[in-house]
Amino acid sequence: MNPTHIQAIAAELDIIPARVLATAELLDGGATVPFISRYRKEATGDLDEVAVTAIRDRLEQLAELDKRREAIIKSLEERSLMTDELRRGITGAATLAVLEDLYLPFRPKRRTRATIARERGLEALALYLLEGAAGPGAGPSADEIAAKAAAFVDVEKEVPGPDEALAGARDIIAENVSENAEVRAELRALYLDQGQVISRVARGMEQEGAKFRDYFDWQEPVRTAPGHRVLAMRRGEREKFLHMEVAVPEERALVIAARPFATQRGPGASGASADQVRQAVQDGWRRLLSVAMETEIRLEMRRRADEEAIGVFARNLRELLLASPLGQRRVLALDPGFRTGCKLVVLDEQGVLKHYTAVFPHTGGRGAVEAGQIVKDLVVKFRIEAIAIGNGTAGRETEAFVRGLDLPASIVLVMVNESGASIYSASDVARAEFPDQDLTVRGAVSIGRRLMDPLAELVKIDPKSIGVGQYQHDVDQKALKRSLDDTVMSCVNAVGVDVNTASPQLLSYVSGLGPQLASAVVSHRDTEGPFRNRKQLLKVARLGPKAFEQAAGFLRIRGGDQPLDGSAVHPESYPVVERIARDLGRPVAALVGDERALAGVDLKKYATDEVGLPTLRDIAAELAKPGRDPREQFEAFSFTPGVDKPSDLVLGQMVPGIVTNVTNFGAFIDVGVHQDGLAHISQLADRFVRDPNEVVKVGQKVMARVTAVDLERGRISLSLRREQG
Repeated sequence: MNPTHIQAIAAELDIIPARVLATAELLDGGATVPFISRYRKEATGDLDEVAVTAIRDRLEQLAELDKRREAIIKSLEERSLMTDELRRGITGAATLAVLEDLYLPFRPKRRTRATIARERGLEALALYLLEGAAGPGAGPSADEIAAKAAAFVDVEKEVPGPDEALAGARDIIAENVSENAEVRAELRALYLDQGQVISRVARGMEQEGAKFRDYFDWQEPVRTAPGHRVLAMRRGEREKFLHMEVAVPEERALVIAARPFATQRGPGASGASADQVRQAVQDGWRRLLSVAMETEIRLEMRRRADEEAIGVFARNLRELLLASPLGQRRVLALDPGFRTGCKLVVLDEQGVLKHYTAVFPHTGGRGAVEAGQIVKDLVVKFRIEAIAIGNGTAGRETEAFVRGLDLPASIVLVMVNESGASIYSASDVARAEFPDQDLTVRGAVSIGRRLMDPLAELVKIDPKSIGVGQYQHDVDQKALKRSLDDTVMSCVNAVGVDVNTASPQLLSYVSGLGPQLASAVVSHRDTEGPFRNRKQLLKVARLGPKAFEQAAGFLRIRGGDQPLDGSAVHPESYPVVERIARDLGRPVAALVGDERALAGVDLKKYATDEVGLPTLRDIAAELAKPGRDPREQFEAFSFTPGVDKPSDLVLGQMVPGIVTNVTNFGAFIDVGVHQDGLAHISQLADRFVRDPNEVVKVGQKVMARVTAVDLERGRISLSLRREQG
């Protein structure tokens, strides 16, 4: 471990260095974030997943910085350009921007106006101008400068006269200005503090670009521009509807650019040399520096916007994955449709497809009667306990149809968000599961399984297709995938996985496994039968002790040989549980689930350096409620009857809804009309809300007031405030 990195991360995150070091060593040894935060609390000082992930990411960033630093040092040494001062600067550079600024003057580059001027021997003239501007007194006169420049005239070198020689010298000074590390650092700070992001409509695009109307004449500070607006402007620019730029006060920028080249008489001093240098500084700023700085700041704005958008996506995805599961029930699921009918499937308690057909309740005449009879017959035949209906096209109409069938009151009827179901139905995963069924059957199965266990079903879909993001296709796709994979892994391991029923996709997110080992676990299960205890996992091909250590605590075996295998207690902690049981004079099986007996245990008595109080408290909580699902209890929900389309909404009406997406500017809410409404951040509560996540989350059930309905633009405005206005 690099001690400098450890100290830097500890200072940045305000974490004791020893804990950062311990976390870094665990990560370096192949431990995953969920494993470290759950089972290595003594080593890390009880750091949670957020802190462990932050340490991991910063270690990787600093490693990349060191890699670039080494490449730069090697390049400079090979070209004999390294000096002691330059080495000190490069070694001490704390950011990539500073490192690149130091390297910029020495970086191999294409031929520029300055390099051409140097090739023509004009560098000495540039130094003469700089010395004349910096020296005492008035400096050389215009005639003296012209005479000096005349000495550099060389037709063969394409320097036909004094004016061309001076122009070349100014080009050299301009490039020196643009490559000065101090100037770039100060200008970077100016852009970030005083820069303005400006957006204008492209000529002739007022009508075609109407969706970007808000940004036709827009300006706001770089430092406060929210990510969603930056991404919107970038998209408008990419689609050629907008022109976007980042600007700073030019007078202030020129003062900064001129400072290293200022004369002793001040930046406003007169004199022929000073005038030449001033022209060069202005050219260096306008032609080179302003372009380079704007590009850099735009990239920084995008990085911040990406980080913000990815954070929004990850939070929303977590809420969706951890939505309340109905559990193991017999489910009838319908994928609604008008002309093509509704595809209907029956699933048993394990989510196994038992029956499928199509019904046509919306075609009129006998179609509706026959469809109703089919549904009622299937409900009786398969002893259906719940009905899941997709919330897409014809969803509300299908819900009304089913509710009118006079089914047993005990049956739970739920509208299910079907975002991404079509992606699943056409995927390799779906084809492998149902090779003999068409897309519509697979989609209906996915809808039913989502009701039973959202997490187990949604892991089969690319998270980007689930529809809870904000500009997800515009952000850094590598960073997005990393964050979403982290989120899915966190959720899967927080809930735990039944190793005898889980799909390969679900198992692949278990700490320490991955796709290959997950497939190996399923293959072993298929050939050897269900696992009876966790130790049998070591018999799986290529699943060695390290993978077992990482995965075992997150895998559950219900009703197996070892009662602790159905809990989150890690096998490495079984001895301490057995010791507690012996001291209580009871078998381990009798201790599991006995909250009263566990409440009287003095945990300090069992603490060691390896198993401290944080782990012991986790063990006691897990034993009290073994295998407890951290997700909330399922509650049925229904929309307002008769409100099926936007035109049914009435201003001021209170309607039940489900939050489908939370962004930095508000929350989108499904109120059952096939068009989500938006509750702006100002309408989320009766108090000031800085972050929508403070008051709402994806999947939350709310009562919303209709404040506006724009049928032409397809927009619905909602409010969650109790007070109107």
